[in-house]
Amino acid sequence: MPVSRSGNLTPWARQGVLLLNAVLTVRQASPGSHANKGWEDFTDATIRALDARAERVVFLLWGGYARKKAALVTNPVHVVLEAGHPSPMNPRGFLGSRPFSAANKALADAGLPTIDWDLTAG
Repeated sequence: MPVSRSGNLTPWARQGVLLLNAVLTVRQASPGSHANKGWEDFTDATIRALDARAERVVFLLWGGYARKKAALVTNPVHVVLEAGHPSPMNPRGFLGSRPFSAANKALADAGLPTIDWDLTAG
């Protein structure tokens, strides 16, 4: 699939995709610098709120830190898909995991609309 040059993820958001890091801010060039400052409480509460929904939610957990959040997803109607982080520093951990087609399969299996992941259209 061609890569979007704009970086605009609005088409995903309009389809119900929420991108969420466990820590929402960081000091420039200092990964993890705002960890343990309270963001985790907020993002964990967000995951728990999504887990409380009756309709299927597909959680894509990318990277070791995100994978630890799988324990917060306890509702069996939901699907958790895990892969390595899609960082340029970890290309092998993400390649071949096919998270977008797996997410669409999980949605279709529940009778829900799939996501059009193409950001280059329109």
